Amino acid sequence: MAMINKFNPFSDFITSARYKEYDYDIQNGKAIIPEWETEIKEEAFWSCEELTSAELPQWIKKIGKEAFSGCENLTEITLPEWVEEIGEGAFYDCKNLKSITLPRWVKKIGDDAFSDCSILTSIFIPCSVTKIGDRAFSGCSSLTSIFIPSSVTEIGQGAFDGCSSLTSITIPESVTEIGIQAFSFCSSLTNISVSKDNKVYDSREDCNAIIHTENNWLIGGCKNTIIPPSVTVIGWGAFYGCESLTSISIPSSVTEIGDSAFSGCSSLTSIFIPPSVTEIGFQAFEGCSSLTNITIPPSVTEIKENEDGDTFSGCSSLTEVRIPKGCYVHGYAFEDSPNVKIIRY
Repeated sequence: MAMINKFNPFSDFITSARYKEYDYDIQNGKAIIPEWETEIKEEAFWSCEELTSAELPQWIKKIGKEAFSGCENLTEITLPEWVEEIGEGAFYDCKNLKSITLPRWVKKIGDDAFSDCSILTSIFIPCSVTKIGDRAFSGCSSLTSIFIPSSVTEIGQGAFDGCSSLTSITIPESVTEIGIQAFSFCSSLTNISVSKDNKVYDSREDCNAIIHTENNWLIGGCKNTIIPPSVTVIGWGAFYGCESLTSISIPSSVTEIGDSAFSGCSSLTSIFIPPSVTEIGFQAFEGCSSLTNITIPPSVTEIKENEDGDTFSGCSSLTEVRIPKGCYVHGYAFEDSPNVKIIRY
């Protein structure tokens, strides 16, 4: 059965690897590539189960899109020093790849480049890298640490999503853009810091969070986050998948809880929403399966829904919800809470 091609928007399916049409070969589990090549071409060794290792020619500058995607038995690969780009999905789903060293000239780590490399424990990002692509390390559940060098300016959406063994992260001064859910489902994350020289983001008052300095939006947190009293918005997916978060205090400076802000916080048992909050976003508390009670302040006029779910979808332990009489509740906001008692006040 053909595998759905996650990365190629021009093709619904990939049926086989393309290495033979490129005059590549596999001998005794090792990739054989002509010495004159400067790029490992797109989908070259896609899903080659027989491939266990590869030593690439010294002039290679680019690892093409999905070049080694789905090579589940690939355990080691040596990248030559002139490689500048790791293409989109280049090593996606290489489940047995334990470690890899990126050469010193690499500038870009593409979208999904190492996504779902589930036993990858460490990787060194050189000082030449300027961009870490969307979901670049998503699902790298064995990755325990990562150093982001001061050359990086952009961290893509979901870049480290699902890195459940990652314990700390430091954002250097150079980073000017961080995508949504960059560190979602990092359930072991206990320490977040931002360089004091960063002009766009900060972690003021040692709050263990990432805050957008100009607008005071908290965009990323962890189980040890203390929200500073200067924060006005808890941003889109700020605590998304923070499964070890049990409680958190929201200060009276906060006026908005963004979409999916606490979605997937399955250990969260209670939360106080201050009367300063006027808006609660779509799916803000979706999947908070340990949440037992909550009071919606009079300042909130509606509880939203969208096609992906309601604000409190999956809150199966809810027993009491206090909602002001002037607040409109959309759809089936509490349909996953069979024992909930709704009190209008």
